[in-house]
Amino acid sequence: MQNKKQNAKKFNVDRPPTNLKFRPNGGNDSDSNNSSKDSTVLSNSETDLKGGITIAVESKHLKEKEDTDSPAINEDPMINTLPSNNITPVSTKSDGEQLSGVHLQDLIGMIRNAEKNVQLLNLARVRALEDLAKIIEEKEALQTEINVLEMKLAETDGRLKMAAQEKIRVEVLEDQLEKLRSELSIRGSSMEHARDMNSAVSASQSDAVNYFSQELELLRAENMSLKDELELLKGDLVNIRETGHRIQMLEQERYSLESSLKDFEFKLAASQEDVSNISSLKLECKSLYEKVDSLQELFDNTTKHTDEAFKVLQQNQELRKKVDQLEESLSEANLYRLSTEKMQQYGVLMQQKIKLLEERLQKSDADIHSYVQLYQDSMKEFQDTLSNLKERIDKRAEDESVQDKPSEFWSNLLLMVDGWFLEKKILADEARLLREMIWNREGRICDAYLSSKEMNETEIITTFLRLVGGLGDVLTGLSKALQKKGHLVEIVLPKYDCMNYELIRDFKALDVAVESYFDGRLFKNKIWVGTVEGLPVYFIEPHHPSKFFWRGQFYGEHDDFKRFSFFSRAALELLLQAGKRPDIVHCHDWQTAFVAPLYWDLYVPKGLSSARICFTCHNFAYQGNAPASELASCGLDVHQLNRQDRMQDNSSRDRVNAVKGAIVFSNIVTTVSPTYAQEMLTPEGGCGLHPTLNLHSKKFVGILNGIDAEAWNPATDRFLKVQYHAHDIEGKAENKEGLRRYLGMTSASGDQPLVACITRLVPQKGVHLIRHALFRTLELGGQFILLVWIMALGILLMREFEEIGNHFRDHEHARLLLKYDESLSHLIYAASDMFIIPSLFEPCGLTQMIAMRYGSIPIARKTGGLNDSVFDLDDNSIPVQYRNGFTFLTADEQAFNSALERAFYHYKNNVDEWKQLVQKVMTIDFSWDSSALLYEELYMKSVTRAKTANRS
Repeated sequence: MQNKKQNAKKFNVDRPPTNLKFRPNGGNDSDSNNSSKDSTVLSNSETDLKGGITIAVESKHLKEKEDTDSPAINEDPMINTLPSNNITPVSTKSDGEQLSGVHLQDLIGMIRNAEKNVQLLNLARVRALEDLAKIIEEKEALQTEINVLEMKLAETDGRLKMAAQEKIRVEVLEDQLEKLRSELSIRGSSMEHARDMNSAVSASQSDAVNYFSQELELLRAENMSLKDELELLKGDLVNIRETGHRIQMLEQERYSLESSLKDFEFKLAASQEDVSNISSLKLECKSLYEKVDSLQELFDNTTKHTDEAFKVLQQNQELRKKVDQLEESLSEANLYRLSTEKMQQYGVLMQQKIKLLEERLQKSDADIHSYVQLYQDSMKEFQDTLSNLKERIDKRAEDESVQDKPSEFWSNLLLMVDGWFLEKKILADEARLLREMIWNREGRICDAYLSSKEMNETEIITTFLRLVGGLGDVLTGLSKALQKKGHLVEIVLPKYDCMNYELIRDFKALDVAVESYFDGRLFKNKIWVGTVEGLPVYFIEPHHPSKFFWRGQFYGEHDDFKRFSFFSRAALELLLQAGKRPDIVHCHDWQTAFVAPLYWDLYVPKGLSSARICFTCHNFAYQGNAPASELASCGLDVHQLNRQDRMQDNSSRDRVNAVKGAIVFSNIVTTVSPTYAQEMLTPEGGCGLHPTLNLHSKKFVGILNGIDAEAWNPATDRFLKVQYHAHDIEGKAENKEGLRRYLGMTSASGDQPLVACITRLVPQKGVHLIRHALFRTLELGGQFILLVWIMALGILLMREFEEIGNHFRDHEHARLLLKYDESLSHLIYAASDMFIIPSLFEPCGLTQMIAMRYGSIPIARKTGGLNDSVFDLDDNSIPVQYRNGFTFLTADEQAFNSALERAFYHYKNNVDEWKQLVQKVMTIDFSWDSSALLYEELYMKSVTRAKTANRS
């Protein structure tokens, strides 16, 4: 298949651009970037630390298992069953005297003839046993047919009983009919008499006449009703006569069935006689074996054994005749067996079983050896499985130990955190994150509390705050991809106190202090250096009384605007004093947006003028707004920048907007997908920045983010039960079954799809559609798994999802896991057949790319980066090679249902096409290599334009 790739031009230059990225861990779109496996471990989350500085100073260019356990056997099975009789000619004595009348050669000849006769007898015995098996099978078939006939006979008897009842009912009806006729005749005579009386009535008896007239009318009406009933009775009588006719036919059928039954009983008796004959043959064969054994022990009786051998030959001929008779009986029985289709199927099945038994009997020592090897392999696999189960049991025991903590334990933790917040010892965001961890009953906060029992309160608070953040994906996939292309990429970050510095190699402080301006004076900054995954990283530790980056978390502070404007100027000062001359300074999100105006207004005049500024915004919802006066702290001119065409916020004249300043002062402005870039140019999606972006649209471009193809690789993923790849996807089914067992779900049939969702549970992700997907999937006969790694909803929604999770705790087809597990996320990607991403808006999104990497087909809403990476399988306007999933447009249940139901239809009705689709999406290139080419092209064009302008 062909992968969708964005076009990128290659430049043949002697010195490719260098790259510098500011990334101080800002921003909130945690799906926007992905790093390597190790850097994911650093952060314990999927969140990029956006806003660092990367400097580039110079550039240096199923397994396939063969079925060897069941070899085809073409030899005659009777030959394989012949015993080996090796008789050595020896002269023996009988009763003390040597045999003299028998020559040695004659004796050998007779013995060999006896051996041949024995072999022939063995052949006859084997064939007789086979005939016996066939007769037994025929007997079973006849017995089955007898049972069917008996059932039919019972049905016939029932019908006869019903017919007798109907006959009795008819007789009763006929009696009633006769009674009605007599009553009619009596009433008719009464009516005539009434007419005579009526003619004789005088005028004085008119009242009585009227009375009799009314009575007459009633009698007439009753007479009409009786006539109608009579017609109905006649119809019933006709039906009863037809029933009698049917009863006669059924009786005839019963007689024919009884005769057939007698015939089958006769044949069964004949078959039983044949079976008894076979039993006698078995006894005769047994006696022959005893005679052969006597030949091997007593050579002096060779003549006698030879005569017996001739007799055996005669008996063999008789046996042959009997076998022929049995074969004739079997062929006759086969005629009856072939009379119905069910009997044919039964015969084929029995033949297959007989063949299978013959093959099993013919297996040799080599087969036994293969079984031993298979057993050893199975034992090894069992030991591995047992080890994995022990690890999972231990892990589950740890989780259960956390869940088994009493309510008082978690209540005390909540009260302790609330107390710290009320005493102003921790900030609101810190308290909120700690409360979420306690609500989710995460094991790490339990471990932190238990490990800090001997500490004082300050140390306990520090321990808890370290749980809130980590180093994160400092090294983006873009930096690594550019480094592979030969560019020197360096990263500059704040030195947060909540980073895990043990994972940084060669971490050390430089014996130098870099001074930077802030709030009217110079402050010293301690510089630390180290490498992470081969990339050089600079860490800036400010010696400022506000301890800007010694807060226990990356962002969310009340003075974030000052914190990151301080860092931006200190980073540029580091470049200036270190003599760096980068070609590109690449900044990420609003936390480093200050670099662009600082660079052009303050540092170009100081001589740091070689670089072009590239600014990437991962989510325009976060813009860095503050009162305009706060710009002065880092040395920027408030009056010059608080203008509509520069940094003034579009909705407020007395506030500045950091992202707007970066858009105005950068040479290149990018975002994380082409569709998201187009959405940002509209009033509906532009977050208030659409006028500025439209004004600078020539330098604004969307480039789709990538994923770390090494960290997310099903062929090498250590978290999977079975590794697999696009050319052998059998391991995907094994991972699916393993996940079901691990979560205690029903191991359903292969045609039951598994739908998964791994997400932050925030309104942006389409919470109402995720909830709807759970119930709709179960209605369609599928299974559903939701793994949540952040819950940032209102209290009511959080409680609702917790109740839903509790409701489905023991459900056989659904699981809601409201606690993130890194290893489990890998297994869910590998096990799922479909993956839903129903986001209301999504700048880029990475989960759909990871899902396809593992062969899970995405069902996504057409927005942002989802629209640039998922293309509907049923959309004829899209080239076939790009179709890789199912999409819907409007964020409602009806549109989502359409996409989900189409996915289920294709999964169940187009099995081969679905397999091809899985293989196709696994080969799509979502790595950073393609995106890096586009960034490289942007860098090169910008640097080339700058050099051309300088020469002119």
